[in-house]
Amino acid sequence: MTDYVLDCSDIDQYLGKPVESSPLREPLGNNDIRRWVHAMHYPNLLHYDPAYAAESRWGKLVAPQSFPIVMDESHGTAGACVGCIPNSHLLFAGDEFWHYGPRVFGGDTLTNERIPYDYVVKETGFGPTCFQRGDNFYRNQHGELIAKQRSTALRYNAAAGGAAVNPDDFDEPEWSDEELDELEERKFAWIQMMHDIGHKERWWDDVSIGDHLPERVFGPHTVASFTTEWRSYLFTIWGTIDRRKLDIAALGFTEEMAGHENDPVMERINPELTDGAYIGPSRGHLFPKYARKIGMPRAYGYGASMGAWVTDYLAGWAGEHGMVVHSIANYRGPALSGDVTIQTAEVIDKQVDDEGRHIVQVKHLMQNQKGVKMCLGTAEIALPKRPE
Repeated sequence: MTDYVLDCSDIDQYLGKPVESSPLREPLGNNDIRRWVHAMHYPNLLHYDPAYAAESRWGKLVAPQSFPIVMDESHGTAGACVGCIPNSHLLFAGDEFWHYGPRVFGGDTLTNERIPYDYVVKETGFGPTCFQRGDNFYRNQHGELIAKQRSTALRYNAAAGGAAVNPDDFDEPEWSDEELDELEERKFAWIQMMHDIGHKERWWDDVSIGDHLPERVFGPHTVASFTTEWRSYLFTIWGTIDRRKLDIAALGFTEEMAGHENDPVMERINPELTDGAYIGPSRGHLFPKYARKIGMPRAYGYGASMGAWVTDYLAGWAGEHGMVVHSIANYRGPALSGDVTIQTAEVIDKQVDDEGRHIVQVKHLMQNQKGVKMCLGTAEIALPKRPE
């Protein structure tokens, strides 16, 4: 495996050049927003309850800040996986987000400008591994920039992935009824925190360095919950986006890997062959047999969802008058079926930025019930300052 050479030369021709994206055929609907927060385990009333949302600062249902990736046919990875690397697999490795203020509502139409950014090859447990980055610029129908996402993909020798699987991890953990009851109590503590803040402000003045955000717990994850995640991404629903201009070759998947996943011609002939839930590189998320081919012991969640979990966790704490303005999420391990996800964060700084915003900086961590790190990073959250 050490003699394997990762040929990344095909990537060079795409760097700095926009990659064609597939536009939504209809404007977004409120049920698209509801489906998303349902799948992301994010029961914030702002995003699904019309009576509650009507009393908010927006006066109607509003999408969470994590929402823009819903409309992209690769949930933000396209710019990070262009170029053919022979005999390789890909995993989503992280996100950096900048949020600029405009929010998304039912009736909006979003577009995404995708530009491959850079790549570097490093040695990892998979052998030579390409760390490839790409930028996404999400805009609404008015041309307003909602968010910028810089995503990172890992691309490595396909054979190395299968060799890395530990058979001892094939079986899901078993949870007793008592343990599941305790988990439900921990889950609801986070939900209760959002109920308690309601439409009120979380004042910057009341937050101190060293404060710990309440934990957020969800799971155990299952194939059913991962499927719910998958179907909340609009590109996974037949005919939702116009793929006619999509260059499959530019996305870096060999025919053996991708089959007809995302193929605009085949979608009109037999759409089941284009559905990544069943066929193609995405099916490893739901089928352990294929998960093990790329280094996962059993069914596993989506990297883009993990990035959304980070944003939702911080935004839920900030309340409707706060906003996540920047975040970094470095993925270290997947959400596996049978496992629980636990999120925590600590305030590490307070500042007033160049735009006059009152910023709280946090260090966040996502891990499973065994303490295995899944994601870590930092983020900046703008909070309102208490009036003098």
